[in-house]
Amino acid sequence: MKKLLIFFVIVFCFGGLAFSQTGQDIDDDFSPLDAYYLGRAVAANILTRYRPYNNQEAIQYLNRICQVLVYNSNYPVPYNGYFVMILDSNEYNAFATPGGHIFVTRKLVESASSEDMLAAVIAHELAHIMLRHGIQIINSFKLENELSAIADWAASTAASKNAEAARATVFRDSITKTIDVLMTSGYSQRQEFDADLEAVVLLRGAGYDPGALKEMLIVLQKAKGTAKGGFYSTHPSPEQRIANIDVLKFNKNDTLRYRAQRFMRVKF
Repeated sequence: MKKLLIFFVIVFCFGGLAFSQTGQDIDDDFSPLDAYYLGRAVAANILTRYRPYNNQEAIQYLNRICQVLVYNSNYPVPYNGYFVMILDSNEYNAFATPGGHIFVTRKLVESASSEDMLAAVIAHELAHIMLRHGIQIINSFKLENELSAIADWAASTAASKNAEAARATVFRDSITKTIDVLMTSGYSQRQEFDADLEAVVLLRGAGYDPGALKEMLIVLQKAKGTAKGGFYSTHPSPEQRIANIDVLKFNKNDTLRYRAQRFMRVKF
Protein backbone atom coordinates (compact mmCIF):
# COMPACT_ATOMS: atom_id res chain seq x y z
CA MET A 1 0.00 0.00 0.00
CA LYS A 2 2.83 2.39 0.88
CA LYS A 3 4.61 1.73 -2.41
CA LEU A 4 1.34 2.29 -4.29
CA LEU A 5 0.82 5.61 -2.52
CA ILE A 6 4.35 6.75 -3.44
CA PHE A 7 3.67 5.83 -7.05
CA PHE A 8 0.49 7.94 -7.20
CA VAL A 9 2.26 10.89 -5.56
CA ILE A 10 4.98 10.69 -8.19
CA VAL A 11 2.50 10.52 -11.08
CA PHE A 12 0.44 13.39 -9.69
CA CYS A 13 3.42 15.69 -9.11
CA PHE A 14 4.99 15.00 -12.48
CA GLY A 15 1.82 15.46 -14.49
CA GLY A 16 1.82 12.02 -16.06
CA LEU A 17 5.58 11.50 -16.53
CA ALA A 18 5.95 7.89 -17.66
CA PHE A 19 8.40 5.54 -15.98
CA SER A 20 9.43 2.11 -17.15
CA GLN A 21 8.30 -0.76 -14.98
CA THR A 22 11.39 -2.70 -15.96
CA GLY A 23 13.93 -0.11 -14.84
CA GLN A 24 15.10 0.77 -18.36
CA ASP A 25 16.87 3.98 -19.37
CA ILE A 26 15.18 7.22 -18.34
CA ASP A 27 16.74 9.39 -21.04
CA ASP A 28 13.38 10.35 -22.59
CA ASP A 29 12.07 11.54 -19.22
CA PHE A 30 14.54 14.43 -19.02
CA SER A 31 13.05 17.64 -20.36
CA PRO A 32 15.27 20.60 -21.35
CA LEU A 33 14.21 22.22 -18.07
CA ASP A 34 15.30 19.15 -16.10
CA ALA A 35 18.65 19.14 -17.87
CA TYR A 36 19.11 22.84 -17.12
CA TYR A 37 18.52 22.52 -13.38
CA LEU A 38 20.65 19.39 -13.18
CA GLY A 39 23.40 21.22 -15.06
CA ARG A 40 23.09 24.30 -12.89
CA ALA A 41 23.52 22.21 -9.74
CA VAL A 42 26.59 20.52 -11.22
CA ALA A 43 27.99 23.92 -12.31
CA ALA A 44 27.54 25.30 -8.80
CA ASN A 45 29.53 22.38 -7.42
CA ILE A 46 32.33 22.93 -9.95
CA LEU A 47 32.53 26.57 -8.85
CA THR A 48 33.12 25.47 -5.25
CA ARG A 49 36.31 23.76 -6.46
CA TYR A 50 37.55 26.35 -8.96
CA ARG A 51 37.68 30.14 -8.91
CA PRO A 52 36.29 31.97 -11.96
CA TYR A 53 38.84 33.84 -14.05
CA ASN A 54 37.83 37.50 -14.07
CA ASN A 55 38.58 38.48 -17.65
CA GLN A 56 35.37 39.68 -19.26
CA GLU A 57 36.94 40.31 -22.66
CA ALA A 58 38.18 36.74 -22.91
CA ILE A 59 34.90 35.31 -21.59
CA GLN A 60 32.85 37.28 -24.13
CA TYR A 61 35.22 36.16 -26.88
CA LEU A 62 34.79 32.47 -26.01
CA ASN A 63 31.03 32.88 -25.79
CA ARG A 64 30.91 34.43 -29.27
CA ILE A 65 32.86 31.44 -30.60
CA CYS A 66 30.43 29.13 -28.85
CA GLN A 67 27.40 30.86 -30.37
CA VAL A 68 28.86 30.60 -33.88
CA LEU A 69 29.34 26.85 -33.40
CA VAL A 70 25.82 26.42 -32.03
CA TYR A 71 24.17 28.59 -34.69
CA ASN A 72 25.73 26.52 -37.47
CA SER A 73 24.90 23.15 -35.90
CA ASN A 74 21.82 21.00 -36.44
CA TYR A 75 21.06 20.67 -32.74
CA PRO A 76 18.34 22.50 -30.77
CA VAL A 77 19.48 25.06 -28.21
CA PRO A 78 18.98 23.86 -24.61
CA TYR A 79 16.80 25.63 -22.09
CA ASN A 80 18.41 29.02 -21.30
CA GLY A 81 21.10 28.51 -23.98
CA TYR A 82 24.85 27.99 -23.58
CA PHE A 83 27.38 29.85 -21.49
CA VAL A 84 31.17 29.54 -21.39
CA MET A 85 33.21 30.43 -18.30
CA ILE A 86 36.97 30.41 -17.75
CA LEU A 87 38.28 28.81 -14.55
CA ASP A 88 41.38 30.31 -12.96
CA SER A 89 43.43 27.13 -12.90
CA ASN A 90 46.86 25.99 -14.08
CA GLU A 91 45.61 22.57 -15.09
CA TYR A 92 44.54 21.56 -18.58
CA ASN A 93 40.84 20.84 -18.30
CA ALA A 94 37.33 21.55 -19.53
CA PHE A 95 33.85 20.51 -18.37
CA ALA A 96 30.34 20.67 -19.79
CA THR A 97 27.08 20.18 -17.88
CA PRO A 98 23.83 18.87 -19.41
CA GLY A 99 22.30 22.32 -18.93
CA GLY A 100 24.63 24.08 -21.38
CA HIS A 101 27.32 25.32 -18.98
CA ILE A 102 30.86 25.02 -20.39
CA PHE A 103 33.96 25.54 -18.26
CA VAL A 104 37.48 25.87 -19.68
CA THR A 105 40.57 26.37 -17.53
CA ARG A 106 42.81 29.37 -18.05
CA LYS A 107 45.78 27.07 -18.76
CA LEU A 108 43.93 25.33 -21.56
CA VAL A 109 42.85 28.65 -23.07
CA GLU A 110 46.40 30.03 -22.89
CA SER A 111 47.77 26.92 -24.62
CA ALA A 112 45.81 27.67 -27.80
CA SER A 113 47.61 29.56 -30.55
CA SER A 114 44.57 30.36 -32.70
CA GLU A 115 40.85 31.01 -32.49
CA ASP A 116 40.28 27.72 -34.31
CA MET A 117 42.01 25.81 -31.51
CA LEU A 118 39.80 27.52 -28.92
CA ALA A 119 36.79 26.65 -31.06
CA ALA A 120 37.96 23.03 -31.08
CA VAL A 121 37.97 22.92 -27.27
CA ILE A 122 34.50 24.44 -27.08
CA ALA A 123 33.20 22.21 -29.88
CA HIS A 124 34.31 19.09 -27.99
CA GLU A 125 32.42 20.22 -24.87
CA LEU A 126 29.39 21.22 -26.94
CA ALA A 127 29.42 17.75 -28.47
CA HIS A 128 29.14 16.16 -25.02
CA ILE A 129 26.00 18.23 -24.39
CA MET A 130 24.50 17.78 -27.85
CA LEU A 131 25.08 14.01 -27.78
CA ARG A 132 23.48 13.93 -24.31
CA HIS A 133 26.44 12.22 -22.67
CA GLY A 134 25.60 13.77 -19.31
CA ILE A 135 22.08 12.37 -19.49
CA GLN A 136 23.50 8.98 -20.45
CA ILE A 137 25.35 8.99 -17.14
CA ILE A 138 22.01 9.07 -15.40
CA ASN A 139 20.84 6.13 -17.48
CA SER A 140 23.22 3.98 -15.47
CA PHE A 141 20.81 4.28 -12.58
CA LYS A 142 17.91 1.87 -12.39
CA LEU A 143 14.44 3.24 -11.80
CA GLU A 144 14.23 1.88 -8.28
CA ASN A 145 17.30 3.93 -7.27
CA GLU A 146 15.47 7.10 -8.31
CA LEU A 147 12.15 6.40 -6.58
CA SER A 148 13.21 7.46 -3.11
CA ALA A 149 14.63 10.77 -4.34
CA ILE A 150 11.49 11.48 -6.35
CA ALA A 151 9.23 10.64 -3.43
CA ASP A 152 11.26 12.92 -1.15
CA TRP A 153 10.95 15.74 -3.67
CA ALA A 154 7.20 15.19 -3.98
CA ALA A 155 6.72 15.43 -0.24
CA SER A 156 8.93 18.49 0.27
CA THR A 157 7.83 20.60 -2.70
CA ALA A 158 4.16 19.77 -3.24
CA ALA A 159 3.17 23.12 -1.67
CA SER A 160 6.06 25.12 -3.08
CA LYS A 161 5.37 28.20 -5.20
CA ASN A 162 8.59 27.61 -7.12
CA ALA A 163 8.20 23.95 -7.95
CA GLU A 164 10.22 24.17 -11.19
CA ALA A 165 13.41 25.20 -9.42
CA ALA A 166 12.86 22.49 -6.83
CA ARG A 167 12.88 19.81 -9.54
CA ALA A 168 16.66 19.79 -9.29
CA THR A 169 16.37 17.90 -6.02
CA VAL A 170 14.80 15.01 -7.92
CA PHE A 171 18.19 14.33 -9.39
CA ARG A 172 20.37 14.62 -6.28
CA ASP A 173 21.96 11.21 -6.84
CA SER A 174 22.38 12.00 -10.53
CA ILE A 175 24.10 15.27 -9.65
CA THR A 176 26.62 13.41 -7.51
CA LYS A 177 27.23 10.87 -10.26
CA THR A 178 27.63 13.55 -12.94
CA ILE A 179 30.16 15.48 -10.86
CA ASP A 180 32.11 12.29 -10.21
CA VAL A 181 32.29 11.52 -13.93
CA LEU A 182 33.23 15.06 -14.98
CA MET A 183 35.92 15.57 -12.35
CA THR A 184 37.17 12.11 -11.35
CA SER A 185 36.44 9.11 -13.56
CA GLY A 186 35.68 10.81 -16.88
CA TYR A 187 33.32 9.84 -19.67
CA SER A 188 33.74 6.50 -21.37
CA GLN A 189 36.38 6.23 -24.07
CA ARG A 190 33.64 5.76 -26.65
CA GLN A 191 31.89 8.95 -25.53
CA GLU A 192 35.13 10.94 -25.71
CA PHE A 193 35.87 9.62 -29.19
CA ASP A 194 32.32 10.39 -30.33
CA ALA A 195 32.62 13.92 -28.92
CA ASP A 196 35.84 14.43 -30.89
CA LEU A 197 34.24 13.25 -34.12
CA GLU A 198 31.21 15.48 -33.57
CA ALA A 199 33.49 18.40 -32.70
CA VAL A 200 35.11 18.08 -36.12
CA VAL A 201 31.65 18.27 -37.72
CA LEU A 202 30.79 21.35 -35.64
CA LEU A 203 34.05 23.07 -36.58
CA ARG A 204 33.57 22.42 -40.26
CA GLY A 205 29.94 23.58 -40.18
CA ALA A 206 30.93 26.90 -38.61
CA GLY A 207 33.77 27.54 -41.06
CA TYR A 208 36.58 26.73 -38.65
CA ASP A 209 39.51 24.51 -39.55
CA PRO A 210 38.46 20.96 -38.56
CA GLY A 211 42.14 20.11 -38.17
CA ALA A 212 42.34 22.50 -35.20
CA LEU A 213 41.20 19.75 -32.85
CA LYS A 214 44.22 17.68 -33.80
CA GLU A 215 46.44 20.74 -33.31
CA MET A 216 45.02 21.18 -29.82
CA LEU A 217 45.57 17.51 -29.02
CA ILE A 218 49.18 17.75 -30.16
CA VAL A 219 49.69 20.62 -27.70
CA LEU A 220 48.22 18.48 -24.93
CA GLN A 221 50.36 15.55 -26.02
CA LYS A 222 53.52 17.64 -25.70
CA ALA A 223 52.48 18.91 -22.25
CA LYS A 224 51.66 15.42 -21.01
CA GLY A 225 55.05 14.85 -19.41
CA THR A 226 54.86 17.92 -17.18
CA ALA A 227 51.11 18.20 -16.48
CA LYS A 228 49.21 15.99 -14.05
CA GLY A 229 45.57 15.52 -13.15
CA GLY A 230 42.69 17.33 -14.81
CA PHE A 231 42.35 16.47 -18.48
CA TYR A 232 44.91 13.66 -18.25
CA SER A 233 42.98 11.78 -15.58
CA THR A 234 39.53 12.06 -17.20
CA HIS A 235 40.20 11.65 -20.94
CA PRO A 236 41.79 9.04 -23.20
CA SER A 237 45.38 9.91 -24.09
CA PRO A 238 45.93 12.57 -26.77
CA GLU A 239 47.60 9.85 -28.86
CA GLN A 240 44.45 7.73 -28.81
CA ARG A 241 42.25 10.68 -29.66
CA ILE A 242 44.49 11.77 -32.53
CA ALA A 243 44.36 8.25 -33.96
CA ASN A 244 40.57 8.33 -33.66
CA ILE A 245 40.12 11.53 -35.68
CA ASP A 246 42.87 10.72 -38.17
CA VAL A 247 40.47 8.35 -39.92
CA LEU A 248 38.44 11.38 -41.04
CA LYS A 249 39.08 12.94 -44.40
CA PHE A 250 38.39 16.65 -44.71
CA ASN A 251 39.63 19.66 -46.64
CA LYS A 252 41.25 22.40 -44.60
CA ASN A 253 39.35 25.68 -44.65
CA ASP A 254 41.68 28.49 -45.69
CA THR A 255 39.95 31.16 -43.59
CA LEU A 256 42.37 31.44 -40.67
CA ARG A 257 43.70 34.84 -41.80
CA TYR A 258 40.27 36.40 -41.18
CA ARG A 259 40.43 35.45 -37.51
CA ALA A 260 44.14 35.86 -36.75
CA GLN A 261 44.01 39.57 -35.88
CA ARG A 262 40.90 39.09 -33.75
CA PHE A 263 42.62 36.34 -31.77
CA MET A 264 45.75 38.44 -31.25
CA ARG A 265 43.70 41.37 -29.89
CA VAL A 266 42.27 39.35 -26.99
CA LYS A 267 44.35 39.37 -23.82
CA PHE A 268 44.05 36.12 -21.91
